[in-house]
Order: sequence, then C-alpha cells, then structure tokens
Amino acid sequence: MILIKSASELEAMRRVNQMTARVRNAVAAYVKPGITTLELGNLAQKMIREMGGTSAFYGYYGFPGQICVSINDEVVHGIPGRRIIQEGDLVSIDTGVSFGGFVGDTATTAVAGKIDGEKQRLLDVTQAALAAGIAKAVEGNRIGDISHAIQTVVEEAGFSIVRDFVGHGIGKEMHEDPQIPNFGKPGRGPKLKAGMTLSIEPMVNLGAEKVRVLDDQWTVVTKDGSPSAHFEHTVAIGKTKAEILTLPQRTPSLF
Repeated sequence: MILIKSASELEAMRRVNQMTARVRNAVAAYVKPGITTLELGNLAQKMIREMGGTSAFYGYYGFPGQICVSINDEVVHGIPGRRIIQEGDLVSIDTGVSFGGFVGDTATTAVAGKIDGEKQRLLDVTQAALAAGIAKAVEGNRIGDISHAIQTVVEEAGFSIVRDFVGHGIGKEMHEDPQIPNFGKPGRGPKLKAGMTLSIEPMVNLGAEKVRVLDDQWTVVTKDGSPSAHFEHTVAIGKTKAEILTLPQRTPSLF
C-alpha cells in the first residue's frame, strides 16, 4: 500500500530530510585523498547525534556502518572502514537519518581530487537522469514515467542502468511501497498522488549493468570493474511538480 502523507507528516519529512541533506553535504565536502572511509562515517555519526537523530542505516538488517561509502566500482552499500581514499576516486555517500518518527534518505557521488573526462560525464549524466526522473514525479503520472525518464537519459549517453536495485517509497520506514526501478515503460505502474514521498536514486555504470555482492554480504560492485555513480533525492509528489525534500535548503511547500 502506498501511503499518502498528511500535512503534519510532510512537515516531519521535510525536517528529517533537511537534516539528512546537511550530513550528506558535509561528508561529501570532507572527501579528499588520504582519509579513510571510516573518517567519513565518524563525521556523519557525530553530526547526526548533534542534531538529535540516529543513523537510519546502522543496524538496518544488520548493516554495520553509520552511512554507506562506495568507491569507484562499488555501486552501493559500501561499509566505512580502513580503506584510504585515493586521488581520482569517485566516492558515493549514501546517508539516512531517523528523527521524530520519520526517515530521510539521500545520496551523492563526490570526487577526491581530479578525475578524467569520462568519469565526469558519468557524474553529469547520473545527475541529469535523477533530474529527469524527478520532473516526472507529478500527480497523475505513473511510476513507470519516472523509471523511463531515468533510463532514457542514461542509455542515450551510452551508460548502463543498474537493474538489481531500485528507488522506493519512504516515510516512517526506510523502505515503503512502491519500488521505483530506474528502467521501464512509461504509463505503467501505480499512479502518483500528491502527498506520496519517494526516494528516487539512479545507479549508473560506465560499463555494463551487471553487479555482484562482495563477501562482506553488503558491498555491491560492478562485475566488469567499471566505475559507478549514485545520486538520490527524496521528494514529495506535488500537483504540478515534485518538492525535493533533500535540497540543501527547503523549497516552499506545494501543498
């Protein structure tokens, strides 16, 4: 069942997602060669605690990290640890915060130092795909319209969509209905209604789409070793456009 949030619930979602966005931005800004991924996790933990929240990821199905930090060919669910970030790394930061009974979720891919043009194009295309998906997150459209918009941008650029992992509804729980694939046909799936809150998150590979899970049972990597990028916003469906709850500063309410 896809839940419609009340006005008070939407305000709570705005609050927690703004907290989550602040953590995401601070951690991404701290990315640089020579630091460990655990340092990023510790920074996130400190910020979340200071804001009075808790990590929505830590302990979720047993996940051992405060945030997910995934480097280069790691697509999602990387565990912060002793790995040292190197010059030219792509570092995906996926952040979740619980506060006031609701959950925020957002991701970005940061750069350590300088990267080549193809990696930069991967980042640009993934962000463009996310924007295209969000543009379809309007009352009266369907989930498939979001999925198709993302897929079109990615594949027209010559990159691959990860098909094994999807976006999702979000609210009092991290994962609520519906699932939001990053590929599909327009006009298919559940109809969107104002007040739904969704986390839209394209995961895009420079090479082939296939992925596998490492022995830690969490970290997802590309099978061919190609770099991957991940961007995510949590949005509220509006009557004429989506409200992006995880922008650095809250946009005006559309309801």
